[in-house]
Amino acid sequence: MEVITRMVADRPVVIFSRTTCCMSHTIKTLISGFGANPTVYELDEVQNGGQIERALQQMGCKLGVPVVFIGQQLIGGPNQVMSLQVRNQLVPLLIRAGAIWL
Repeated sequence: MEVITRMVADRPVVIFSRTTCCMSHTIKTLISGFGANPTVYELDEVQNGGQIERALQQMGCKLGVPVVFIGQQLIGGPNQVMSLQVRNQLVPLLIRAGAIWL
């Protein structure tokens, strides 16, 4: 879990993803569509992707990718992100994290 903490430190939005995952693409597009520039780690391309994925699972992310952190806080997967969006809570969260300015 320490590796995850280092990877999300000082970054307003971090998405752990896979290049072949359509839900990862959807979440990256949604967040980028608000003007945010998320840091994206493609677990199938980084050298220690398996280790990172196991650490995310230990943090409670049982369904794989995508996994989203906003303001160094674990948000979760696509269901959690879309739930925030439907409740109009995603943009305020991105603003508080300094990911976007309105």
